[in-house]
Amino acid sequence: MTSVMIGIDPHKGSHTAVAMNQHEVVLGEIRVRSNAGQVEQLLGWAEAWPERTWAVEGAAGLGYLLSQQLVNVGEEVLDVQPKLAAKVRLLESGSTNKNDPNDARSVAVAALRGKGVARVSREDHAEVMKIWIRRRRELQRTHNRVANRLHALLCELVPGGFSGPISPAKAERVLARAEIGGAVSAARVELAQEMIEDLRRLHQQRREVVKRLEQVVAASGTSTTGIVGVGPVVAAMAVSITGDIRRFKTIGHFAAYNGTAPVEVSSGPQKIYRLSMRGNRQLNHAIHIAAVSQISHSNNLGRAYYERKLAEGKNSKMALRALKRRISDALYRAMLSDADHHTVVDTEGPGGQTGNGSNSSAASSHPERQLFGQATPGPTTSLRPPRTPIASKTTDRRKARAKKAS
Repeated sequence: MTSVMIGIDPHKGSHTAVAMNQHEVVLGEIRVRSNAGQVEQLLGWAEAWPERTWAVEGAAGLGYLLSQQLVNVGEEVLDVQPKLAAKVRLLESGSTNKNDPNDARSVAVAALRGKGVARVSREDHAEVMKIWIRRRRELQRTHNRVANRLHALLCELVPGGFSGPISPAKAERVLARAEIGGAVSAARVELAQEMIEDLRRLHQQRREVVKRLEQVVAASGTSTTGIVGVGPVVAAMAVSITGDIRRFKTIGHFAAYNGTAPVEVSSGPQKIYRLSMRGNRQLNHAIHIAAVSQISHSNNLGRAYYERKLAEGKNSKMALRALKRRISDALYRAMLSDADHHTVVDTEGPGGQTGNGSNSSAASSHPERQLFGQATPGPTTSLRPPRTPIASKTTDRRKARAKKAS
């Protein structure tokens, strides 16, 4: 067990750190400026506690750079969610002032007492995917904003405007029918032409981002692309948003995280399950894209499963939700297989063990290009302990009776 927990409240201009022991007794406090020597200052201050663990509030936000710098020098770092630290401040007895030292102390307490606090790992392909997925999302939003403005502008130039999705080529054809009757109309036409050029530029930037995502996904070796409907963009979204798949204990926990597991709203003997609006909506959107892709193409297991649900009397939305849950399970198995493969490789090293390549080859084999294929069987979701063979129980009873007789 860690003897000292150091909580950090990160900010743009400075970082406040508070060290405490297992009994929540504060051992020290420091405030460092956000600069190139921030890690050296923190490590020099923490030399008195060799057995230490760092807890950074929002290691994926303002504390991202600091947490990665600590991990790169061999320190153990935990990612404490701001909501968890806020609950600690709320449950404090008495009146606690809201300041950086108290916030850092709350982070340390949350890391000590909280369950399931995530460990920060070094940057890998998932972080690169996250960067380009975020860039793609920003370009998509900018594209939609420019397209909406162009739609409104065309309505002022051409009677009836333009209906349906717009592209630079279609916009130019509509703009060619516009009648220029004065300086105002001429200015609108000129502005519309600039917006058309903006759309062309955004289309090209989006294509370049997709190419980068294809390269990163191929370099990562993820087996999620073996699932029908999961292309480079969907695979990058799933891997980057999920992070370490092993933080989910079961396949059901992952489904609850991405919003494909139904929510129980039962009362008394009546059992009712409704659509979940919880979970990560971006990951749910990625699974939705894969589901729609499977439905739109024939001759795949997903389409057959969807049609089977329709034949059972479910409507299209219910069948789609059932298919999304199946895709969620397939993603979980694929990412878990990838994580086990990386663990085996890291443990054995580049050379591996002589005559012991079976585990590595089994874990690294990718699922076939189908919906539910998997390289290795997924983990059991049962909470019951494994059954003891009858022969083993009988042998144990005989040994116990023989021991009493002697």
